[in-house]
Amino acid sequence: MKGKCLCGSIEVVSESQAEVGLCHCSMCRRWSGGPMFAVHCGSNVKFEGDEPSTYQSSDWAQRGFCSKCGTHLFYHLLPNNEYIIPAGLFQSEQFALNSEIFIDEKPAFYEFKNKTKKMTGQEVFEQFAPKE
Repeated sequence: MKGKCLCGSIEVVSESQAEVGLCHCSMCRRWSGGPMFAVHCGSNVKFEGDEPSTYQSSDWAQRGFCSKCGTHLFYHLLPNNEYIIPAGLFQSEQFALNSEIFIDEKPAFYEFKNKTKKMTGQEVFEQFAPKE
């Protein structure tokens, strides 16, 4: 898959993915203006052209963007080096919506009709917490 920022200064290249998930957490909604349509692309992601700018949004993640046009490029989970890329960058892909996380933080003013797996923030943290 290939996608570009608005100004074309940065191209994102990833292996093809079929699914997209939504994140309704307050930080993703503030960052993107709505839920983040997230494509989990793993660690094999390349950025060609300009170097993305980053913002350390938590102890475990960075958010990347184009410093010229402001396009959101990624959410990078540092512990496992996973890149989560906004689906809108990949204009020619046909994704299937399969999940919604932080459903407990979703505001009441929108609703999706797709049948998806839904998880609260607590369930997400429990799923990814280190196992003893």
